Amino acid sequence: MEKLSFYDVKSKKKFDSDQYTVQEKSGRFFAVTKSPNGPHDCWRVLGKDQAAKLKK
Repeated sequence: MEKLSFYDVKSKKKFDSDQYTVQEKSGRFFAVTKSPNGPHDCWRVLGKDQAAKLKK
């Protein structure tokens, strides 16, 4: 998978990850990964085209 940049709002730090899932919620697409700084998930908004490309 392609590496994406995520922002952890709880620890206020950016990180890169290639271990994520693409999810659709209310018609919008998101990349979701586990935070390296805790047990919570970090979400990143994706465009339709990018989500379609990453789902392959």
